[in-house]
Amino acid sequence: MNFIPKISLLLLFILSSCHSSAQKKDDYQKSIDSLIQNATNPVFNGVVLISKNGKTVYSKAKGYSNFETKKPLTLDSQFEIMSLTRQITAALILKEVEKGKINLHTPIKKYLPNLKQTWADTITIHQLLNHSHGITDLQKPLLFKPGSDFKYGNEGYPILGQILESVSQKSYSELANDLFKKLKMNNTFCYSQDKDRNLVTGYMNNGGTLEKAENNLISPYKVPSSGLISTVNDLLIWNNNLHKGKILKPESYKLMTSYTIKNQHNFFGKEKEGYGYGLRIIEKEPIKYFGHTGLGNGFSAVNLYFPESDVSMIVLENQMPEDSNLFYASEFKIKNILLKVTY
Repeated sequence: MNFIPKISLLLLFILSSCHSSAQKKDDYQKSIDSLIQNATNPVFNGVVLISKNGKTVYSKAKGYSNFETKKPLTLDSQFEIMSLTRQITAALILKEVEKGKINLHTPIKKYLPNLKQTWADTITIHQLLNHSHGITDLQKPLLFKPGSDFKYGNEGYPILGQILESVSQKSYSELANDLFKKLKMNNTFCYSQDKDRNLVTGYMNNGGTLEKAENNLISPYKVPSSGLISTVNDLLIWNNNLHKGKILKPESYKLMTSYTIKNQHNFFGKEKEGYGYGLRIIEKEPIKYFGHTGLGNGFSAVNLYFPESDVSMIVLENQMPEDSNLFYASEFKIKNILLKVTY
Protein backbone atom coordinates (compact mmCIF):
# COMPACT_ATOMS: atom_id res chain seq x y z
CA MET A 1 0.00 0.00 0.00
CA ASN A 2 2.90 2.40 0.84
CA PHE A 3 5.11 1.43 -2.12
CA ILE A 4 3.93 4.15 -4.56
CA PRO A 5 4.19 7.03 -2.06
CA LYS A 6 7.73 5.91 -1.15
CA ILE A 7 8.74 5.89 -4.82
CA SER A 8 7.23 9.35 -5.23
CA LEU A 9 9.17 10.66 -2.26
CA LEU A 10 12.40 9.16 -3.62
CA LEU A 11 11.88 10.76 -7.02
CA LEU A 12 11.08 14.08 -5.37
CA PHE A 13 14.32 13.86 -3.33
CA ILE A 14 16.42 13.04 -6.40
CA LEU A 15 14.89 15.82 -8.46
CA SER A 16 15.29 18.37 -5.69
CA SER A 17 18.92 17.29 -5.15
CA CYS A 18 19.68 17.67 -8.87
CA HIS A 19 18.00 21.07 -8.90
CA SER A 20 19.96 22.14 -5.81
CA SER A 21 23.25 20.98 -7.38
CA ALA A 22 22.56 22.78 -10.65
CA GLN A 23 21.49 25.88 -8.76
CA LYS A 24 24.67 25.83 -6.66
CA LYS A 25 26.82 25.54 -9.79
CA ASP A 26 24.90 28.35 -11.43
CA ASP A 27 25.20 30.45 -8.28
CA TYR A 28 28.98 30.17 -8.07
CA GLN A 29 29.33 31.09 -11.74
CA LYS A 30 27.11 34.12 -11.20
CA SER A 31 29.11 35.04 -8.10
CA ILE A 32 32.39 34.95 -10.01
CA ASP A 33 30.87 36.89 -12.90
CA SER A 34 29.65 39.56 -10.51
CA LEU A 35 32.98 39.67 -8.71
CA ILE A 36 35.16 40.23 -11.76
CA GLN A 37 32.71 42.69 -13.34
CA ASN A 38 32.37 44.84 -10.23
CA ALA A 39 35.90 44.72 -8.77
CA THR A 40 37.14 48.29 -8.39
CA ASN A 41 40.02 48.28 -5.93
CA PRO A 42 41.80 47.05 -7.93
CA VAL A 43 39.87 46.45 -11.14
CA PHE A 44 40.02 42.92 -12.48
CA ASN A 45 41.82 42.77 -15.82
CA GLY A 46 42.56 39.21 -16.81
CA VAL A 47 41.33 35.71 -17.57
CA VAL A 48 39.69 33.12 -15.28
CA LEU A 49 39.37 29.39 -15.99
CA ILE A 50 37.84 26.75 -13.71
CA SER A 51 37.79 23.08 -14.65
CA LYS A 52 36.16 19.96 -13.26
CA ASN A 53 37.40 16.46 -14.17
CA GLY A 54 39.79 18.00 -16.67
CA LYS A 55 37.16 19.96 -18.59
CA THR A 56 36.44 23.67 -18.47
CA VAL A 57 33.25 24.50 -16.58
CA TYR A 58 33.77 28.26 -16.35
CA SER A 59 35.94 30.69 -18.32
CA LYS A 60 35.91 34.43 -18.72
CA ALA A 61 38.19 37.10 -20.18
CA LYS A 62 37.66 40.66 -19.00
CA GLY A 63 39.56 43.78 -19.93
CA TYR A 64 42.39 44.67 -22.27
CA SER A 65 45.65 43.09 -23.32
CA ASN A 66 46.80 46.61 -24.12
CA PHE A 67 45.07 49.65 -22.66
CA GLU A 68 46.48 52.04 -25.25
CA THR A 69 45.09 50.14 -28.26
CA LYS A 70 42.06 48.77 -26.34
CA LYS A 71 42.80 45.30 -27.67
CA PRO A 72 40.59 42.91 -25.65
CA LEU A 73 41.88 39.94 -23.72
CA THR A 74 40.86 36.44 -24.88
CA LEU A 75 41.15 32.96 -23.41
CA ASP A 76 44.27 32.48 -25.55
CA SER A 77 46.02 35.66 -24.41
CA GLN A 78 49.60 34.98 -23.34
CA PHE A 79 50.74 36.19 -19.92
CA GLU A 80 53.98 36.17 -17.99
CA ILE A 81 53.27 33.55 -15.33
CA MET A 82 56.20 34.58 -13.11
CA SER A 83 56.70 32.13 -10.19
CA LEU A 84 54.28 29.56 -11.61
CA THR A 85 57.33 28.77 -13.76
CA ARG A 86 58.91 27.03 -10.78
CA GLN A 87 56.64 23.99 -10.70
CA ILE A 88 57.62 23.35 -14.33
CA THR A 89 61.32 23.68 -13.50
CA ALA A 90 60.78 21.35 -10.53
CA ALA A 91 59.14 18.76 -12.78
CA LEU A 92 62.06 18.97 -15.23
CA ILE A 93 64.47 18.35 -12.34
CA LEU A 94 62.46 15.33 -11.18
CA LYS A 95 62.47 13.90 -14.71
CA GLU A 96 66.29 13.97 -14.58
CA VAL A 97 66.12 12.31 -11.14
CA GLU A 98 64.07 9.53 -12.74
CA LYS A 99 66.83 9.07 -15.33
CA GLY A 100 69.42 8.73 -12.57
CA LYS A 101 71.25 11.91 -13.57
CA ILE A 102 70.42 13.86 -10.40
CA ASN A 103 70.40 13.00 -6.70
CA LEU A 104 68.23 15.43 -4.76
CA HIS A 105 70.40 15.23 -1.64
CA THR A 106 73.84 15.59 -3.24
CA PRO A 107 75.58 18.99 -2.84
CA ILE A 108 75.20 21.10 -5.97
CA LYS A 109 78.97 21.41 -6.41
CA LYS A 110 78.88 17.96 -8.05
CA TYR A 111 76.74 19.31 -10.89
CA LEU A 112 78.25 22.80 -11.09
CA PRO A 113 81.97 22.32 -10.28
CA ASN A 114 82.78 25.89 -11.36
CA LEU A 115 80.73 27.40 -8.52
CA LYS A 116 83.28 29.13 -6.26
CA GLN A 117 80.99 29.82 -3.29
CA THR A 118 81.74 27.71 -0.23
CA TRP A 119 78.04 26.91 0.19
CA ALA A 120 78.12 24.92 -3.07
CA ASP A 121 79.59 22.05 -1.01
CA THR A 122 76.64 21.99 1.39
CA ILE A 123 73.44 23.14 -0.39
CA THR A 124 71.49 20.34 -2.06
CA ILE A 125 69.04 20.35 -4.97
CA HIS A 126 66.26 19.47 -2.51
CA GLN A 127 67.01 22.69 -0.63
CA LEU A 128 67.00 24.77 -3.82
CA LEU A 129 63.61 23.31 -4.76
CA ASN A 130 61.91 24.12 -1.46
CA HIS A 131 63.64 27.45 -0.67
CA SER A 132 65.47 26.14 2.39
CA HIS A 133 68.92 26.97 0.94
CA GLY A 134 69.52 30.35 2.61
CA ILE A 135 70.87 32.13 -0.49
CA THR A 136 69.84 35.78 -0.72
CA ASP A 137 72.64 36.95 -3.02
CA LEU A 138 75.28 34.93 -4.83
CA GLN A 139 78.00 37.16 -3.39
CA LYS A 140 76.78 37.28 0.21
CA PRO A 141 76.90 34.80 3.09
CA LEU A 142 73.94 32.49 3.58
CA LEU A 143 71.04 33.80 5.65
CA PHE A 144 70.87 30.53 7.62
CA LYS A 145 72.23 27.00 7.67
CA PRO A 146 70.83 25.12 4.64
CA GLY A 147 67.76 23.08 5.51
CA SER A 148 67.13 24.85 8.82
CA ASP A 149 64.68 27.56 7.68
CA PHE A 150 62.65 28.89 4.73
CA LYS A 151 63.24 32.06 2.75
CA TYR A 152 61.27 32.52 -0.46
CA GLY A 153 63.35 34.19 -3.13
CA ASN A 154 64.63 34.27 -6.69
CA GLU A 155 68.12 32.80 -6.34
CA GLY A 156 67.50 29.05 -6.09
CA TYR A 157 65.64 28.25 -9.30
CA PRO A 158 68.12 29.90 -11.71
CA ILE A 159 70.77 27.58 -10.25
CA LEU A 160 68.41 24.65 -10.85
CA GLY A 161 68.23 25.76 -14.48
CA GLN A 162 72.03 25.62 -14.72
CA ILE A 163 72.04 22.14 -13.18
CA LEU A 164 69.47 20.97 -15.73
CA GLU A 165 71.67 22.24 -18.54
CA SER A 166 74.76 20.61 -17.05
CA VAL A 167 73.28 17.11 -16.65
CA SER A 168 71.25 17.08 -19.89
CA GLN A 169 73.65 18.91 -22.19
CA LYS A 170 70.64 20.87 -23.45
CA SER A 171 69.56 24.45 -22.81
CA TYR A 172 66.73 25.08 -20.39
CA SER A 173 64.63 26.37 -23.29
CA GLU A 174 65.18 23.14 -25.23
CA LEU A 175 64.14 21.00 -22.26
CA ALA A 176 61.07 23.10 -21.52
CA ASN A 177 59.99 23.38 -25.15
CA ASP A 178 60.38 19.62 -25.68
CA LEU A 179 58.02 19.04 -22.76
CA PHE A 180 55.53 21.65 -23.96
CA LYS A 181 55.52 20.10 -27.43
CA LYS A 182 54.87 16.65 -25.98
CA LEU A 183 51.99 17.99 -23.89
CA LYS A 184 50.63 20.11 -26.77
CA MET A 185 51.01 23.29 -24.74
CA ASN A 186 51.32 25.21 -28.00
CA ASN A 187 51.08 28.70 -26.49
CA THR A 188 53.70 28.26 -23.77
CA PHE A 189 57.34 29.25 -24.23
CA CYS A 190 60.39 30.77 -22.56
CA TYR A 191 60.48 34.55 -22.56
CA SER A 192 63.14 36.41 -24.52
CA GLN A 193 63.20 40.04 -25.61
CA ASP A 194 63.22 39.11 -29.30
CA LYS A 195 60.43 36.54 -28.99
CA ASP A 196 57.33 37.82 -27.24
CA ARG A 197 54.76 36.54 -29.78
CA ASN A 198 51.35 37.73 -28.58
CA LEU A 199 52.39 38.55 -25.03
CA VAL A 200 49.99 40.97 -23.39
CA THR A 201 51.29 44.18 -21.83
CA GLY A 202 51.77 44.27 -18.06
CA TYR A 203 50.61 47.26 -16.01
CA MET A 204 51.24 48.60 -12.54
CA ASN A 205 48.05 49.78 -10.83
CA ASN A 206 48.55 52.72 -8.51
CA GLY A 207 45.18 53.59 -7.00
CA GLY A 208 43.39 53.05 -10.31
CA THR A 209 46.06 54.69 -12.48
CA LEU A 210 47.63 52.15 -14.83
CA GLU A 211 51.17 52.51 -16.13
CA LYS A 212 53.14 50.12 -18.32
CA ALA A 213 55.45 48.00 -16.19
CA GLU A 214 59.17 47.84 -16.75
CA ASN A 215 59.98 44.32 -17.91
CA ASN A 216 63.10 44.01 -15.79
CA LEU A 217 62.62 40.82 -13.78
CA ILE A 218 63.35 38.29 -16.53
CA SER A 219 66.86 37.74 -17.83
CA PRO A 220 68.09 34.57 -19.56
CA TYR A 221 69.57 33.51 -16.21
CA LYS A 222 66.22 33.91 -14.41
CA VAL A 223 63.99 32.16 -16.96
CA PRO A 224 63.85 28.90 -14.88
CA SER A 225 62.56 30.95 -11.95
CA SER A 226 60.07 33.36 -13.51
CA GLY A 227 60.43 33.44 -17.28
CA LEU A 228 57.68 31.33 -18.84
CA ILE A 229 54.81 32.69 -20.93
CA SER A 230 51.52 30.78 -20.98
CA THR A 231 47.73 30.89 -21.21
CA VAL A 232 44.94 29.64 -18.95
CA ASN A 233 44.15 26.86 -21.43
CA ASP A 234 47.76 25.66 -21.54
CA LEU A 235 48.02 25.75 -17.74
CA LEU A 236 44.94 23.55 -17.59
CA ILE A 237 46.75 21.10 -19.87
CA TRP A 238 49.67 21.28 -17.43
CA ASN A 239 47.46 20.57 -14.41
CA ASN A 240 45.68 17.71 -16.16
CA ASN A 241 49.00 16.05 -16.95
CA LEU A 242 50.99 16.85 -13.82
CA HIS A 243 48.34 15.86 -11.30
CA LYS A 244 47.20 12.74 -13.17
CA GLY A 245 50.52 10.97 -13.51
CA LYS A 246 51.31 11.81 -17.12
CA ILE A 247 54.53 13.76 -16.53
CA LEU A 248 56.14 12.19 -13.46
CA LYS A 249 56.26 8.74 -11.94
CA PRO A 250 54.13 8.36 -8.78
CA GLU A 251 57.16 8.46 -6.46
CA SER A 252 58.40 11.69 -8.11
CA TYR A 253 54.98 13.33 -7.89
CA LYS A 254 54.81 12.36 -4.23
CA LEU A 255 58.14 14.12 -3.63
CA MET A 256 56.85 17.23 -5.39
CA THR A 257 53.65 17.35 -3.33
CA SER A 258 55.20 16.48 0.05
CA TYR A 259 57.05 18.85 2.33
CA THR A 260 59.73 19.05 4.99
CA ILE A 261 59.37 22.77 5.62
CA LYS A 262 56.56 25.30 6.09
CA ASN A 263 55.98 28.96 5.28
CA GLN A 264 53.19 31.50 5.65
CA HIS A 265 51.76 33.28 2.60
CA ASN A 266 48.80 35.67 2.88
CA PHE A 267 46.98 34.25 -0.13
CA PHE A 268 46.91 30.83 1.56
CA GLY A 269 45.99 32.00 5.05
CA LYS A 270 47.56 33.25 8.26
CA GLU A 271 49.16 29.97 9.31
CA LYS A 272 52.25 28.29 7.93
CA GLU A 273 51.59 25.68 5.26
CA GLY A 274 53.84 23.12 3.63
CA TYR A 275 56.08 23.98 0.67
CA GLY A 276 57.02 21.14 -1.67
CA TYR A 277 58.84 21.50 -4.98
CA GLY A 278 57.45 24.60 -6.71
CA LEU A 279 54.08 23.97 -5.05
CA ARG A 280 52.45 24.90 -1.77
CA ILE A 281 50.53 22.13 -0.02
CA ILE A 282 47.51 23.65 1.71
CA GLU A 283 46.00 21.53 4.47
CA LYS A 284 44.37 24.03 6.85
CA GLU A 285 41.63 25.26 4.51
CA PRO A 286 38.31 23.33 4.38
CA ILE A 287 39.68 21.31 1.42
CA LYS A 288 43.28 20.21 0.84
CA TYR A 289 44.81 21.58 -2.35
CA PHE A 290 48.07 22.39 -4.12
CA GLY A 291 48.89 25.78 -5.56
CA HIS A 292 51.21 28.66 -6.27
CA THR A 293 51.13 32.35 -7.03
CA GLY A 294 53.21 34.55 -9.30
CA LEU A 295 53.78 38.30 -9.28
CA GLY A 296 55.91 40.85 -11.14
CA ASN A 297 56.38 42.95 -14.29
CA GLY A 298 52.75 44.08 -14.02
CA PHE A 299 51.40 40.52 -13.93
CA SER A 300 49.55 38.46 -11.30
CA ALA A 301 49.06 34.70 -11.59
CA VAL A 302 47.39 31.98 -9.51
CA ASN A 303 47.15 28.25 -10.27
CA LEU A 304 45.35 25.95 -7.80
CA TYR A 305 44.46 22.26 -7.96
CA PHE A 306 41.98 20.53 -5.64
CA PRO A 307 42.76 16.78 -5.89
CA GLU A 308 39.70 15.39 -4.10
CA SER A 309 37.27 17.09 -6.48
CA ASP A 310 39.63 17.24 -9.50
CA VAL A 311 39.08 20.98 -9.83
CA SER A 312 41.55 23.53 -11.21
CA MET A 313 41.37 27.29 -10.71
CA ILE A 314 43.64 29.35 -12.96
CA VAL A 315 43.63 33.15 -12.98
CA LEU A 316 46.03 35.35 -14.97
CA GLU A 317 46.00 39.15 -14.82
CA ASN A 318 48.11 41.75 -16.61
CA GLN A 319 47.76 44.32 -13.87
CA MET A 320 49.55 44.34 -10.54
CA PRO A 321 48.69 46.66 -7.62
CA GLU A 322 51.43 48.88 -6.20
CA ASP A 323 49.84 48.33 -2.78
CA SER A 324 50.90 44.90 -1.50
CA ASN A 325 47.72 44.69 0.59
CA LEU A 326 45.79 44.39 -2.69
CA PHE A 327 47.85 41.59 -4.24
CA TYR A 328 45.60 38.81 -5.63
CA ALA A 329 42.47 40.58 -4.33
CA SER A 330 40.03 39.10 -6.85
CA GLU A 331 41.85 35.76 -6.98
CA PHE A 332 41.48 35.38 -3.21
CA LYS A 333 37.72 35.97 -3.44
CA ILE A 334 37.33 33.53 -6.35
CA LYS A 335 39.19 30.89 -4.34
CA ASN A 336 36.86 31.41 -1.38
CA ILE A 337 33.80 31.07 -3.62
CA LEU A 338 35.12 27.73 -4.86
CA LEU A 339 35.93 26.53 -1.33
CA LYS A 340 32.24 26.90 -0.45
CA VAL A 341 31.07 24.78 -3.41
CA THR A 342 30.65 21.06 -2.88
CA TYR A 343 31.54 19.29 -6.11
